[in-house]
Amino acid sequence: MIKKMYAITINLYLPLFWIGLQLLPSAGFAQLSLPLFFKDQMVLQQNDSVAIWGWDLPETKIQMTTSWGETTYTIAENDGKWRTKIKTPAASFQQQDITIQGSTIVRIANVLIGEVWFCSGQSNMEMPMKGLGKSKVTGSLEFIQNGTNPYIRLFNTERAGSLAPVTDVSGSWSEANKKSISNFSAVGYLFAKKLYEKLNVPIGIIEASWGGTRIEAWIPKAAALQYKDISIPSVLSADPSKRKYPTQIYNGMIHAFQDYTIKGMLWYQGETNRANPKPYRGYLETLIEAWRSQWNNPQLPFYIVQIAPYAYEKHRKTPWMNAALIREAQLKASLEIPNTALVVTADVGSCDDIHPPDKEPISERLALLALHGRYGFEEIHCTSPILDSIKVKGDQMVLFFKSVLNGSRTRLSSSKNSIQGLTISGADKVFYPALAYIDKNGTLIVQSDKVKKPVAVRYGFMDCFEGNLYGPSNLPVSPFRTDNW
Repeated sequence: MIKKMYAITINLYLPLFWIGLQLLPSAGFAQLSLPLFFKDQMVLQQNDSVAIWGWDLPETKIQMTTSWGETTYTIAENDGKWRTKIKTPAASFQQQDITIQGSTIVRIANVLIGEVWFCSGQSNMEMPMKGLGKSKVTGSLEFIQNGTNPYIRLFNTERAGSLAPVTDVSGSWSEANKKSISNFSAVGYLFAKKLYEKLNVPIGIIEASWGGTRIEAWIPKAAALQYKDISIPSVLSADPSKRKYPTQIYNGMIHAFQDYTIKGMLWYQGETNRANPKPYRGYLETLIEAWRSQWNNPQLPFYIVQIAPYAYEKHRKTPWMNAALIREAQLKASLEIPNTALVVTADVGSCDDIHPPDKEPISERLALLALHGRYGFEEIHCTSPILDSIKVKGDQMVLFFKSVLNGSRTRLSSSKNSIQGLTISGADKVFYPALAYIDKNGTLIVQSDKVKKPVAVRYGFMDCFEGNLYGPSNLPVSPFRTDNW
């Protein structure tokens, strides 16, 4: 870490001391050091040219040598920063090491080459396997007891907020064991576990999450300045737990990773933005673009987890429609922003717990997206169906759905005889609970005896409901509406 330069007041009557001081090496630069995520037990992305960087005395020659036979050289700049790239081989379970020689020598041991993912968001991503307060994770005891695996590595970034971008974070790599799994993101760990089981290569997952945070806190200043409604603070709270205002968490928890080579991003956030849902769609696109720019990869996959059903109006005094609008914004973002996709959570919510316990289905759906989109498993169906078109037939609304992947017509099914969460309206814009069934062609038919001339249908467009409408591979249909009222 670069140390601050401190001014030294020299007595003008001590010229010999001043001359001697000028002959000393610069006191403003530390010896060879690296960010804390370049440490023992880390995982590097396979078959790539990965960036590694750090600091040293200015103009120091840096030599990096790896146990897999790669060597590279660079020179520390005038401010002490150095950066290089090194090629990685195919994934293997062999422990590797990296030796970096500059003004001193640093050796990074027990390095694995495999697949690396980055997960972020608020409390439902941060929620550890051991649970969060009164909220529990379904199956956590079994996952913790049976999860020890030296080839799954976890990096848990500590919460931090800053007025300016920082160059390092607090955290460390750990092999998956009872302790590390217990304290790590349940969604993140289970995603890594499912990738490992399918790919049979080492998996590294970096988590940087903070519960109860708005998306504005995760956006860099340069990107946030375009929004007049985002107020960027100039003073940092004395309480570290409150350093989560616009741009501050990006500065403290994201910027330091710069372009640490990863395969993709997992994002689970949105609950705290429900009070003002209208700008969320734009904020999300801005965040994705900014993070992709930081990672120097405009095509970097970004998988979004939709916020789950929860009784916000009852428990958090928030208008019922706000949560529905956040889900709609997340759905639209996934359809409009290239290389993004959505995990629908309509069937795994809990009306009385904002932290629903069923994390495994969410992780499994994230893994399906990754396996299809990043690892070539084309036979895997990974996306929920979306509404394609509607037709009015007498007092019925006929809804057709299609696949996000190829646009082909999709058959629906339901886990129960009665399909929940549907409402229907005429031109008066008054919605009534609807009856619905799926015909022999897998098409959804919706009606109500109170609406003779239907105009609009909504599904799950409410705080909390029990989603039981599915497409292929048992992937739930996202909440939607056919109107824009």
